[in-house]
Amino acid sequence: MSAEANLTASEALEARLEGMSPRKQEALRLSHEYLMPNRVETWLAAGVPLVIDRREGYRFWDTDGRELLDFHLNGGTFNLGHRHPAVVQSLVEGVETLDVGNHHFPSGTRARLAQRLAQSAPAPLHYAIFTPSGSEANDVAIKSARWATGRRKVVSFEFGYHGASGLSGAAGNDDNARYFKSDFDDFVRIPFDDLDAVEEALKRGDVALLMAETLPATFGFPLPSAGYYQGVRELCDRYGTLLLVDEVQTGLGRSGRPWAIEHYDASPDMMITGKGLGGGLYPIGALLLSKQVGAWLAERGWGYVSTFGGSELGCHVALTALDLSLAESTQAKVEANAAYMRSGLDGLRERHAFFNDIRQLGVIFALGFDHSEGGLLMSRALYDAGLWAMFASFDRRYLQFKLGLLVDRAYCDEALSRVENALRAVGK
Repeated sequence: MSAEANLTASEALEARLEGMSPRKQEALRLSHEYLMPNRVETWLAAGVPLVIDRREGYRFWDTDGRELLDFHLNGGTFNLGHRHPAVVQSLVEGVETLDVGNHHFPSGTRARLAQRLAQSAPAPLHYAIFTPSGSEANDVAIKSARWATGRRKVVSFEFGYHGASGLSGAAGNDDNARYFKSDFDDFVRIPFDDLDAVEEALKRGDVALLMAETLPATFGFPLPSAGYYQGVRELCDRYGTLLLVDEVQTGLGRSGRPWAIEHYDASPDMMITGKGLGGGLYPIGALLLSKQVGAWLAERGWGYVSTFGGSELGCHVALTALDLSLAESTQAKVEANAAYMRSGLDGLRERHAFFNDIRQLGVIFALGFDHSEGGLLMSRALYDAGLWAMFASFDRRYLQFKLGLLVDRAYCDEALSRVENALRAVGK
């Protein structure tokens, strides 16, 4: 038995804090005491005592001054980088005249963002409902589908993730929902990329909604087979089920198109966006609905209300973030950087047998390794090498490797060098 096993929790924490700067120690102690004890203990045990301090572009520094390249982007929240100057300026300008606003009344700022999202989205999406998060947007989507179809059942992928709120937490992987006794019998999970499983789930004609992360992020961004989403759309139409695509981590230009579902020629009835929509500076999520599914908005205007959903200040910032993300120049940069990074990663894979798979759609990458915990091992090794990327929690062979929308070639080269250093360390 290790000496640490005989220590109290407080003593074990203090032992792990030894040698850290006073600022970092204070942040970790307070977080452990008042905020997130289990997370603090988990990260310290994993050798990742990260407390983020300064951040700029696609880099951040912890309180001890260590620089890390950001390939986590907090799920795409920082698609445009940390504190993008144009987004910061938009927030500053917005504060001069705007605040949260009043959710009961029309707003020009809110309406312009709704229009802009509808114009960017695949047909037949038309209405927008703004929420404080993607989780809550998924909650509203489930209620909308139940209203539109008169059914209750919801189908989602086994290793999907749609949030951690009331209804969204029961969809996809529902470990947390079961822990909090918030799971429901009318939520059904099926394997990803299996049309037979889709038909088996839908054929009874009692499913209101099929919820699909276009590429399930926490499962390591697996790519669907050719024709899969077209088949899903056909089956949904055949059995009267609505189709929702969750683009919180794959939308806003990351795939090389505004929305990843556009690569698969399947039009959804609803779509979710969030994270990067706020440019990393203001929390905002959105549900986009077809006129048919959103028809309740014409008869029950207060069917969903949120004081902070669709904050006017947040919508002002989101307009800037959306325009930057979907600009032609940004999408050209995504295409070029996606090809450049893929070439570099292919070279690394040829030199390191441990690195055995690359999944990619635009600048959405997942790297696979020849070990059941390979993604986790690489996440730690990359932290030591000065790059932060998060392992895929639902398949730890894979590492989520999220390249920002606006990086330059020098940044890509620097990242590839740090990845190689990590591969060498893991391969020892």
